[in-house]
Amino acid sequence: MCSTKELILYKNFENGRLFYGFTGLIEHCKDSSCDKAKMAEEYYICCHELVEIAVSHGFTGNLWHDFLAFLLVNNENAYSRTCEIKGDAEGTISRIARHDFAVFKNLFEFDLHKLETAFGVSEVDLITEYSSPKGAGKVFNQRIRNRICDLAAHLEAADDIESFQKAVTEFYRDFGVGKLGLHKAFRVEHTAKGAEIVPITNIAHVKLDDLIGYEIAKKKLIDNTEAFVNGREANNCLLFGDAGTGKSTSIKAVVNQYYEKGLRMIEIYKHQFQDLNDVIAQVKNRNYKFIIYMDDLSFEDFEIEYKYLKAVIEGGLEKKPDNILIYATSNRRHLVREKFSDKAELSDDLHNNDTVQEKLSLAARFGVQIYFGAPDKKEYHQIVKSLAFRNKITLEEEELLAKANQWELSHGGRSGRTAQQFINDLLGKEECS
Repeated sequence: MCSTKELILYKNFENGRLFYGFTGLIEHCKDSSCDKAKMAEEYYICCHELVEIAVSHGFTGNLWHDFLAFLLVNNENAYSRTCEIKGDAEGTISRIARHDFAVFKNLFEFDLHKLETAFGVSEVDLITEYSSPKGAGKVFNQRIRNRICDLAAHLEAADDIESFQKAVTEFYRDFGVGKLGLHKAFRVEHTAKGAEIVPITNIAHVKLDDLIGYEIAKKKLIDNTEAFVNGREANNCLLFGDAGTGKSTSIKAVVNQYYEKGLRMIEIYKHQFQDLNDVIAQVKNRNYKFIIYMDDLSFEDFEIEYKYLKAVIEGGLEKKPDNILIYATSNRRHLVREKFSDKAELSDDLHNNDTVQEKLSLAARFGVQIYFGAPDKKEYHQIVKSLAFRNKITLEEEELLAKANQWELSHGGRSGRTAQQFINDLLGKEECS
């Protein structure tokens, strides 16, 4: 059997202790001189770790095979990064990968029941025929989790190394590799080593169709995003307007809609703008398209972070990478607070017009600006009726709209958010059904 020491590309695994612990058991299976008691102890430690991963990731079936498949799709190396979204890699790198896949194929083919005889352990069936409890798995969305389990089954059944490699490479093409491939959205954490891009595992699975109305606004957003993911010229995008009108929901929906085409989202706040260059440096050479998302972006006149953002968006010496756009939402069209004194003829500022233009220039960096206005009464009623229908609320229309009117008067006026809150309130009461 090929040793894991022969691996060339696939090293530095996130769960390396478990991998090398379990493969060590397999490689010592025929070693009569090994300490069987120590091997048995290691076996049960590995089983514990496998079950912990199964619960956190939602794996089921043969946990060892699921774990091996997870390592393959989570390991970022020269081959996997080359194949992400684009597919097959050619040349020597493909041959090197095939060498490593031969090692993994041997691990898939090994009968774990041999460990029972070799080390006197038991309960191998518990990890080869594992049934996942309901609700297990918070690390991935269910679709990705199922795809990893499916990949494990395909790799187990692979007839040869070529078909084994093809199955792994197709996964890289369809979903990508590592945290950037397996997750849709990310946040930024500042550490002693710099900016760390951390997956967000519970992003709301909203779609643009869930946002009622705003068809013109949604089309502008879709057109710009489709141009971006298809490699055409696209612009930074500012969604501005009244509160609760679906600006943030629209951006989340766009990421859900174009995830399979390689679109990812990184959320960043204005106090983290110092990390923007670091974040961009980490993703600029990957095969994904990244939206850097800034929610509720606005600046008071004494805040100077907007100057830094302007330089990052456009105007620095280094060209902004083609795989990165900035999407922002704001209640302010011009982002930086303006005062009447800015326009006054008498001012302590000798170049007052320059000051005004500097404040306006940040919004000008966004080539697409989309307005989301508060709905009128008719539009508000349509939103309420559509949400009620989706949630199977059976109140008579007249009563429903009368209650909706009462609700919006005491809850901040008409908006999609107000309508959703009203529906949520009805759902919590028996009278809605």
